[in-house]
Amino acid sequence: MVGRQDAPAARPWGKTMRRAFQTIFFLILCLAAATAAFAQNYQVIQVTDGGTISGTVKWAGTLPHNLDFPITKDPQVCDPDSRKTTDLERLIVGPKGGVANTIVYLKDISSGKAMDLPEQRRHLDQKQCHYVPHILLVPQNSALAMQSSDATLHTIHMDGAASFNLPFPFQNQVTSRTMSTPGLVHLHCNGGHVWMNAEMMVVTHPYYAVTDDSGQFEFTNVPPGTYQIVAWHEGWGVLGRQATYDVLTEKKVDRPLFSEPKTWEKSVTVTPNQPSTVNFVVSAK
Repeated sequence: MVGRQDAPAARPWGKTMRRAFQTIFFLILCLAAATAAFAQNYQVIQVTDGGTISGTVKWAGTLPHNLDFPITKDPQVCDPDSRKTTDLERLIVGPKGGVANTIVYLKDISSGKAMDLPEQRRHLDQKQCHYVPHILLVPQNSALAMQSSDATLHTIHMDGAASFNLPFPFQNQVTSRTMSTPGLVHLHCNGGHVWMNAEMMVVTHPYYAVTDDSGQFEFTNVPPGTYQIVAWHEGWGVLGRQATYDVLTEKKVDRPLFSEPKTWEKSVTVTPNQPSTVNFVVSAK
C-alpha cells in the first residue's frame, strides 16, 4: 500500500521537472533569437551621398594621480629599464590635452557602409608585460589573433561578452578565437602580471573609432541623418586592490580594482557630402 501511495506523488514531480526544463529551453531559444536579431540589425548598403563626422576628445582640469603599479614579477622581461613601476594605461592624455584610447561610436545606426575597422585593432600582442594595443575593436563573428613577444608565460583571461582563459607559453605563437557575441570584453593576465589589462569591444557595425594620442577620431561615408554619438572610456579610477592567485605559483597576489567605464553622449546631424564636427570634453568630475 505504501508503494501505491508514493507512486502518484512522483508523477507531479516529474511533470514539474519537465516543465522546468521546457521553460529553460524556451528561454535559451529566446536568448538565441534576441542575439541573432541584434546581429542582423545592421544592413550594409551603398552609401552614395554620405558625410563625415570628426572631432576630438579632450581632457579638462587636473590629471589624477596614482595610475602606476609596482612590477612584482619577471622584472627582466617586464621592467628592462628598472623603473620598478609601470603605467596601468588607463588614462593617456597627450601634450595638447587629447585623450587617447576613447571609443567613439554611433548609437543604433541601422544601415551604412561595409565593415572596414582597422586590422591592427584585432591583433593583440603581449609585449614587455603589456597588452598591445590597449583597446581592441573586433567585428562580430571575426577572429581576434593573439600572441606573446615575451619570454615568459602570460595568459589572456577574458570575461564579459567573451569568456576564454588562454595560456601563451611560447613566444610569437599565434592563437585565434572568434568573437561571436557583441559587447564589452575585459582582459587581464592570470600569470601573476596583475597590472596587465585591456578592453575589447565586439561590434556589429563599422562606425566605431578609437581616439589617437591627440584625441582625434573620424567616421567616413555616414548616411545622412541624425544620430546619437557616444564617447566611451574604460575609466581611470583605481579603487583599491583585489586578491587573486597566480596560476603558476599558486600564491596570492593583488590585482588593481578599477572604477566603472564612463560615457558621454551628443546628437549629430549628417548632411549629404558634408563634414560634421563633434567635440567632447571630459574631466575627473
